[in-house]
Amino acid sequence: MTGRAAGAGNGMPTEDTRTLSSWAVLLFSLTCALAVGNVYMVQPLLEAIAKSLYVGAGTMGSVVAVTQMGYALGLLLLVPLGDRCDRKTLVVIQLLLSAVALIVAALATNFIMLLCALLLVGVMAVVAQVIVAWAATAAAPSQRGRVVGSVTSGIVLGILLARVASGTIADIAGWRVVYITAAGLLLVLTVALAGLIPAPGLPRLRASYISLVKSMFALFMKDSRLRQRGVLTFLIFTAFSLMWTSMVLPLAAMSASLTQTGLFGLAGVAGALAASRAGVWADKGKGARTSAIALLLLTLCWLPLAGLERSWWLFLVGIVMLDFAVQAVHVINQSAILAARPEAASRLVGANMCFYSLGSALGAIMATHLYAMWGWYAVCCAGALVSLCACLYGIRGYQK
Repeated sequence: MTGRAAGAGNGMPTEDTRTLSSWAVLLFSLTCALAVGNVYMVQPLLEAIAKSLYVGAGTMGSVVAVTQMGYALGLLLLVPLGDRCDRKTLVVIQLLLSAVALIVAALATNFIMLLCALLLVGVMAVVAQVIVAWAATAAAPSQRGRVVGSVTSGIVLGILLARVASGTIADIAGWRVVYITAAGLLLVLTVALAGLIPAPGLPRLRASYISLVKSMFALFMKDSRLRQRGVLTFLIFTAFSLMWTSMVLPLAAMSASLTQTGLFGLAGVAGALAASRAGVWADKGKGARTSAIALLLLTLCWLPLAGLERSWWLFLVGIVMLDFAVQAVHVINQSAILAARPEAASRLVGANMCFYSLGSALGAIMATHLYAMWGWYAVCCAGALVSLCACLYGIRGYQK
């Protein structure tokens, strides 16, 4: 999978000849997709779970909140360990614990048991960010952008496809089978990672765990690039969450079926896949230009998105534009952050993804309130305003 540095040990200048094979990148991507998808697959299952465990529908919102809370905790408490511990060992342990949590969720006999299991699912889902750091540092600098793009695409695809897959499986076999299936797939991928991909050979930090967690905040204070990219991450995922959280509300009002709603998610997949090329463009030194174009598309995408109630085709175009723009900017952000300080890759990814969590949460809260008070056009106006702020902020940052 990797090669040694040429000239090492003979006094000659060293050249980094590491390469990461395509199958290794695919395995990383699939694992990330499933790990993060486990956080989002509960959303279509809320009504079925409420009936099964005799819980009021209004209480079921806490299921999503607890899972997201676990994800935020994992970003702060587990991701930094990737710079101190062997990443392969850390990833395998997290995947095994995630599989256990999924099995407990499937066997839950009461609501509290389910919440505890899903809290652990959320915490362990941050294994995807450890994998991003592992893949980035295992790849040669010349292929790092492409690798980060591919693995990050797995995360986005997991988010988009999880809702469709879980709803389909639940319709056929029930919500508990969704978690059993996810646990089984995760165990298969864990065995593959453990057996096929060698451990990274990078030096590890000898700092204590507490100092490592504190250093995440120190990195944010010292690293201006992390701060700039973090704000941009916050803004683009606020816009992303505004659309994807509220989309189901006007579609339900138009009597769209669950299958039809899921197909819109597949349109988002097309945009995310197209944006996986953003890492290649970043490797060629075109990251700033690509990001600027993507941010402009993000601002303009709200025009076709606003046409949802008039034309589903217009809406599909807007979804593709939105997902392409967000994914492209996110991939280039990750590549730029990791390129500067690969020895702090896990903490940098964790710090940047905290902005993702904050933006996603804010977008979700804004979306439901705006739609309830003023309808779909208000959501689109807010999304366009947030996107315009991201565009202006990003382009200004690239010019410095």
